[in-house]
Amino acid sequence: MKNIDYFLGGMKQLDIIPSDEIIEQFKTYYKLLLDWNEKINLTSITDEKEVIVKHFLDSLLLVKSINLNNIQRLLDIGTGAGFPGIPLKIIYPHIDLVLLDSVNKKVVFLEEVCQKLKLTNVKCLHGRAEDYAKDLDHRESYDLVVSRAVSKLSTLSEYCIPYVKEYGHFIAYKASDYEFELEDAKHAIQLLGGQVDKVDQFQIPNSDIMRTYVCIKKISATPKQYPRKAGSPAKNPL
Repeated sequence: MKNIDYFLGGMKQLDIIPSDEIIEQFKTYYKLLLDWNEKINLTSITDEKEVIVKHFLDSLLLVKSINLNNIQRLLDIGTGAGFPGIPLKIIYPHIDLVLLDSVNKKVVFLEEVCQKLKLTNVKCLHGRAEDYAKDLDHRESYDLVVSRAVSKLSTLSEYCIPYVKEYGHFIAYKASDYEFELEDAKHAIQLLGGQVDKVDQFQIPNSDIMRTYVCIKKISATPKQYPRKAGSPAKNPL
């Protein structure tokens, strides 16, 4: 990684002072991302500075919205190439992390990343969010659920809120123009046992890109019929 000072400067803006070991982990992660991207479609972003900003720093920006020292169990839904879950795990190794994606090749990639980075207490799951949410090992058992997936917030809420335990949080990574999506999702959020706690907007370090975090608090149990069967949340949002 040639632009390490650029990365360090971005992390400093987030009050993150990484150890040499952490820097090596990010270097290895970047190399694996490039190597695997030649075989499977992980990301259209491969330029080093762009990966630093749009994947690494964007993932870590969450530290401005929630204190991750207080999070024990975290689920990243639709994680893809591991964002934001793996960067957060690197900085907060105490977190018990679960990465969920519906594309098996991506899950195989994630397993190699975790092995090469020597990350412990990480599970990489292949499957759909609608299916794992029925599993009692996962349903309503996470302190924090995050998703940087591109689905509409009403759909994402049905994927994610069932996994959040009472008084835990679901945080959706959204673009700056979130208002219509949020208004459209309010009924679904309430129906699923959630309540909008706050909406944070921050600038990603080393860029002019604004990131929005819609923070939803779980205030009551999700009714058993949600999420609906696979495909329904996307086709017919609540």
